[in-house]
Amino acid sequence: MFKKILIVEDYDSINIGIAQALTEKMPLAEVYNTKYCDDAWLKIQSALANNAPFDLIISDLSFQEDYRDAKLKGGADLISTIRETQPLLKIIVYSIENRYIEIHELIDHLKVNAFVSKGRNSIQELLTAIKHIQQEGNMVYLSPDIKDVKSSTSSLILQDDDLLILRLLSEGYSQNDVGEKLKEENYTITSTSSIEKRISKLRATFDAKNTIHLISIVKDLGII
Repeated sequence: MFKKILIVEDYDSINIGIAQALTEKMPLAEVYNTKYCDDAWLKIQSALANNAPFDLIISDLSFQEDYRDAKLKGGADLISTIRETQPLLKIIVYSIENRYIEIHELIDHLKVNAFVSKGRNSIQELLTAIKHIQQEGNMVYLSPDIKDVKSSTSSLILQDDDLLILRLLSEGYSQNDVGEKLKEENYTITSTSSIEKRISKLRATFDAKNTIHLISIVKDLGII
């Protein structure tokens, strides 16, 4: 049973709605909330220092900028920072985002325990995810639409460097620039010829007529 929960969500209505649902369904749990990732990290550090750590974090991914100068720009930054010191802390992502590249990073690399899509019945699904984590331990919970994206044939064939190449191309980088970026990230595929071959393979995989068509397809599929 989770005893201390932190909600990180910048929209008041959603933040309050989650807190009320948790308080009703989990009356013995201490429920805290914040609208800022930097504040969340301070609360997490303080709780750990006082030997009363949180045992569940529920966080959105996207946060609207305001007058504050934020060090942590979003939920992914917060989760990455948490994982450096508390690799076993249970984390649920609660977000409208459902692109494969983000799901891949959060589940496979940052080891989040659940990814719940915001929607009409998402509060109930969030409660289901919490129950799943309590009962199943390390078994990741995914919303049905997230399962569809993650398990699609096209998604499964993509490697980390494929995802990075597609993302960089979608941001307008040339193939030469892509090579430099891959080199900075210590990937082995950095030459222009090897990148051209990888892009050609991706075009063939997605039956794309050209690179612009390829980017359009993978965006439509929610991959980037």
